[in-house]
Amino acid sequence: MNIELQKVIPLPMHDVQFSANSIWNNYVTFEKGNDYLISAPSGTGKTTLLSFIYGIRKDYQGDILLNGKSISALSLNEWTHIRKNIFSFVLQDMRLIPDLTAGENLLLKNALTNFKSEKEIKEMMSFLGLNDKWNQKCKTLSLGQQQRVAIIRSLLQPFNFLLLDEPFSHIDTDNIKKATELITDACKNTQGNIIMVSLGDKYFFNYNKEYYL
Repeated sequence: MNIELQKVIPLPMHDVQFSANSIWNNYVTFEKGNDYLISAPSGTGKTTLLSFIYGIRKDYQGDILLNGKSISALSLNEWTHIRKNIFSFVLQDMRLIPDLTAGENLLLKNALTNFKSEKEIKEMMSFLGLNDKWNQKCKTLSLGQQQRVAIIRSLLQPFNFLLLDEPFSHIDTDNIKKATELITDACKNTQGNIIMVSLGDKYFFNYNKEYYL
């Protein structure tokens, strides 16, 4: 499984001059078997890049290939398969359903995949210090608690690549360590890899390659 970026530039940044080692306006390949860190300051398109790869934004020039096929040519059915089996995503804004409880948000995702048992999901909640939040509506959780729920939700499916958009920005160090352990174990179990964008923090992952925007 390969993701190829072929001189991709966000349309709002079409007149920007990029450095020679930038991902933008360059040829870059993400290969299964490697974990990637993409470091960049705010406003340089970290979230935008992951949104392009995941297919929820299309305002770019250049091309993105998935196993040699342009993602612009993928059908709705193909995208459904990809988002269920190939890509999982921890979005920076999390996109939990606020009026559902943490448990309901997680079970709703798991109903699409049947990937974990309810017992396993609750064990993940407990591991991240959320054992008493199962029946609490997500809109009443702190941002750090919501991020941990979103991380668990992303692991309720198989994936080749887990896209991580600054997933720990509201989480304390102890829980970051636990979350990286949970993600690392999930990657081993599903033989998946991570692509993480960050302001520069490496957290506790071991990366094979690092890129910059």
